[in-house]
Amino acid sequence: MKGVSCIITAAGKNRRMRKDLQNKGMEIKHKLLLEIKEDPIINLTIKKALTTTINECIVVLGHFMEELCPVLKIINDEKLRIIENSDVNVELSQTLLNGVVNSKYDYCLCLAGDQPTVTRRTMQNLIDQLMESPNPENTVTILSRGETGYLNNALGLGMPFACHSSLLKDYLNGEEDNLNPILRRMVAEGVIFYAIPEQNDLELVNINKYDDYLLVKEKINFNLRKF
Repeated sequence: MKGVSCIITAAGKNRRMRKDLQNKGMEIKHKLLLEIKEDPIINLTIKKALTTTINECIVVLGHFMEELCPVLKIINDEKLRIIENSDVNVELSQTLLNGVVNSKYDYCLCLAGDQPTVTRRTMQNLIDQLMESPNPENTVTILSRGETGYLNNALGLGMPFACHSSLLKDYLNGEEDNLNPILRRMVAEGVIFYAIPEQNDLELVNINKYDDYLLVKEKINFNLRKF
């Protein structure tokens, strides 16, 4: 069906944040439940995605789903759908594939739940650039981490990105891996990659440790209108 499904992965083990909090002698908490402007990180990411031109937003849960699910249900939007991995012990590739095969629309905007730093403008730019590309069924638009424009490699790249759902079904099927090796194979086999520039440096920050969270929280609180 013509349209865009946003797929947000939120099924990980939270390993690095848990270890960091433990080393700091702090209460163990899932990073997606840490709050920015009174919103859990996962909800901030979802709400931002819902302001774009997507037709549905699928959140894929796995580990800690019993903690995350009640928080997600606070969001009252008919576009939001929550699904679960049948086996929680899978790699990111299979979590993303689970979202794709349950999606209703032809195109996918793929985000990680811990990416509240990605601006609404970037999310929309990924969608718009894909739709305006000469061959959207064989194109991936992706947030740059260096070079912009057409790329000849995908080294170091991952979410967020947008592409046709058929590409993900083809390349994720049977894979148990992180995304970068799969993206590199896509480039090698002729899939077109187009990188859009970041809106600010914070979009490139990954929230893996508590200090990452504090940095993101401070910057977003200070520059709320930019996010």
